[in-house]
Amino acid sequence: NVGKDSESERRLKDYYIPDYILVPESAVSKASSIPACPVIVFINSRSGGQLGGELLKTYKFLLNKTRHVFDLEKEAPDKVLHWLYINLEKLKQRGDILAAEIQKRLRIIVAGGDGTAAWLLGVVCDLKLPISPPIATVPLGTGNNLPFAFGWGKKNPDTDCRSVKAYLDQVRNAKSMKIDSWHILMKMRAPIEGSCDPIAHLELPHSLHPFDHTTQDETFNEEGIHTFRGGFWNYFSVGMDAQVSYAFHAERKLHPEKFKNQLGNQKIYAKLGYTQGWFFPSLSHPSSRNIAELAKVRIMKKLGHWEELKIPHCIRSIVCLNLPSFSGGFNPWGMPNTKKMRYRDLTPPYVDDGLIEVVGFRDAWHGLVSLAQIGHGTRLAQANRIRFEFHKGAADHTFMRIDGEPWKQPLPVDDDTVVVEISHSGQVNMLANPHCAAKSIKDPSSPQTQEHDDCDSNEEVEEEDWGEKRKFGAADTFRIPDDIDISHLS
Repeated sequence: NVGKDSESERRLKDYYIPDYILVPESAVSKASSIPACPVIVFINSRSGGQLGGELLKTYKFLLNKTRHVFDLEKEAPDKVLHWLYINLEKLKQRGDILAAEIQKRLRIIVAGGDGTAAWLLGVVCDLKLPISPPIATVPLGTGNNLPFAFGWGKKNPDTDCRSVKAYLDQVRNAKSMKIDSWHILMKMRAPIEGSCDPIAHLELPHSLHPFDHTTQDETFNEEGIHTFRGGFWNYFSVGMDAQVSYAFHAERKLHPEKFKNQLGNQKIYAKLGYTQGWFFPSLSHPSSRNIAELAKVRIMKKLGHWEELKIPHCIRSIVCLNLPSFSGGFNPWGMPNTKKMRYRDLTPPYVDDGLIEVVGFRDAWHGLVSLAQIGHGTRLAQANRIRFEFHKGAADHTFMRIDGEPWKQPLPVDDDTVVVEISHSGQVNMLANPHCAAKSIKDPSSPQTQEHDDCDSNEEVEEEDWGEKRKFGAADTFRIPDDIDISHLS
């Protein structure tokens, strides 16, 4: 037992970072060896019921360094990483070899739901680090789409020492994989009455924040037009699926005591899907709220060339998907067979190809088809840019969602337009386990096509340099405000 304990302690040292690198004004010390896999851990202590808090205690106990592990309830990740990398650069300039090696080998662990993981991804993107650290995710949310896509599972983890040690070993052995980042820009006119700031009327997700900079597009520079921007890594959706998610978040905010564990949360989500009419929308969802009635959709496949995307009238929800994991692990795009790919000019759905997959759903049953190996939603397009233009119609609002964070979006009541535009904006590094669902275009082992016919789901068949694209995510202008309760992040 003594031998096993010493071996375990030795392996844990592979994840340690010396105090003088983590703690301000600490005396520089020489390390006996270079850690193989130095880690910084961020945990949303309120995620997963009580699991977040328990996981926080375990990590602090095992790493034996409180400065290795940060509670997102108390410390903002942008400040932590900003200071850490400034210190690493200073030490490197003084010839500190250990600091240089730690910067090169550093890996980040984030434990929380998809909203928490997206927050960390935004921080890393905004910091524009010289060496961007790859990120591993611990599934503490309800859907856990990001962890599932990269092989970290979708069930909430055990929090005992043995389980955490096993996870650390997985982090050490995981491979780094680049994934596309997507910039989202939303423009709308301020309300005629009441506050001129739309935030007073909208509960926008934390990944969207106000932006006042004018653009080269004159249609966006009219007086009274408000701009919001942000970023996502998994998906943006509009329609009934976002409506159900909004109902779930509203219920959790009103009755947090009901949401104690992942299984219970999933049952509540399914029940809300039924009561919101997502399973039988023809009985409860007016056709005036179908996407084709609400918006005109345009896509850009070739640089500078917009084309209108025809949306079948029956589609009640559209998902712009970057990763092969949506709504708890579904893969709505699937894998088109060779014949269909050639006929429709499609490519395999890689996570680093600069393309986003656009998928439509009629109802929840249509979504459940994705559970089958060859099932999928209605494949609408692949594009590197997409624009939704919402005009006055029969509906006065719709619902939208970014990486698990939904909101209720007012629609125009006069001749104005609400515009949502999505465009490619760089890449970030994720840590992936072997045989994960996410596939890289640079990995020769990634499957190209499937030979058998997939389930047909009634498929129907300008260059702009915006200042808003220069940074997004969780920089100073995007940091979650102090008065925001992050327990409401998914």
